Amino acid sequence: MEELRQLLETQLDKGLTQIMISSPRSGQEATKIKIRPVLLREQLYFQTQQTIGPKVFHENWKKDELITRILDWMQASFKQLQLESRTVSATALVSKKGKVTLKTKQQPACVKQAELEHNRKKRYILEEGRPVPFLVDLGVMTQEGKVVHARYDKFRQINRFLEFIEDVLPELPTDREIAIVDFGCGKSYLTFAIYEYLKVRQGRDVRITGLDLKEDVIERCNRLSRKYGYGKLDFVLGDIADYEGVSRVDMVVTLHACDTATDYALYKAVKWGARVILSVPCCQHELNGQIQSGILSPILRYGLLKERMAALVTDGLRAELLTRQGYDTQILEFIDMAHTPKNVLIRGVKRREASEGAGDAYQACADFLHVSGTLKRLLDGDAGCGTGKQHHGCGTKMEDKPG
Repeated sequence: MEELRQLLETQLDKGLTQIMISSPRSGQEATKIKIRPVLLREQLYFQTQQTIGPKVFHENWKKDELITRILDWMQASFKQLQLESRTVSATALVSKKGKVTLKTKQQPACVKQAELEHNRKKRYILEEGRPVPFLVDLGVMTQEGKVVHARYDKFRQINRFLEFIEDVLPELPTDREIAIVDFGCGKSYLTFAIYEYLKVRQGRDVRITGLDLKEDVIERCNRLSRKYGYGKLDFVLGDIADYEGVSRVDMVVTLHACDTATDYALYKAVKWGARVILSVPCCQHELNGQIQSGILSPILRYGLLKERMAALVTDGLRAELLTRQGYDTQILEFIDMAHTPKNVLIRGVKRREASEGAGDAYQACADFLHVSGTLKRLLDGDAGCGTGKQHHGCGTKMEDKPG
């Protein structure tokens, strides 16, 4: 840790841009910590932003106190630290035995100093003032890069999703091409956003495949991909349940795939051993027709409450199955309920091998509610489950909503 301490001693000043601490160890509540310099009453402090579940907590530190705290976090709670300053870009990786591997490189002279105002304007990954081709075509931005006032909600939604991509970036390979599949891509605004962020902004070697059932949508997306010069972004016509177009995938994205289409997407991701899964489920009808409980009858007798409870149970059991398959799984708020009721995101990061003994909690819950889900049957090898073609999306999909 001494080498990391020396790095922090030299870089924690006004020239610091950001520190990102990520890859939490098992059992940690916080999923990431961002650190930036701020000026408070003309004195330099460093603000930490801890993300715990759907909530964010801020705290301001003096330099020496923060260095001690960072070293504690890296020794006990996290595996990765990324530091960006005006002069240095550095990555620290901590092994299970506590060994620190530190890699640093000099920054180009054009890197700007971070803004130090305490209440600064929110930083967006796709920032205002820099025109992005697909956002211009979408009507979110003008040709000059100014965000259209009436489309700010959509601008925030797209950036919110990219924050989830930013969080899992350390989990993706750096020594080869990153393979990503977007199941039920629809109009593909978020697919374009992923490519723009990873390939254009981050310079990562990435290939993205979008899959959808609508031929006209696929033709349009391929045409736009060529227009924007996105050479490794392709769209194919096909069904999630039948798709066999690739043999290895690093990240699976599925946004608002209706009902059991989400289960097929999750199953594909597990079978590929995908390192990252980002899924926003939709229209969870399957368990709604099964769920029964005498104890819960005062709730289940009301159709609206039964529908909502079935959706929560569906996604909770899906998350439990992913955990059983070796994923660190979280259920997070995707975007504000004011924009869409379909705002639950299941995020899974592959950490370990599958554990057959971890299914007891799932089965106990399923038996209590008298339910049996498609994902469980797929993982158990029931080839006869499902009903053939799956709906990929529905009218509540984020990109189809008016901004």
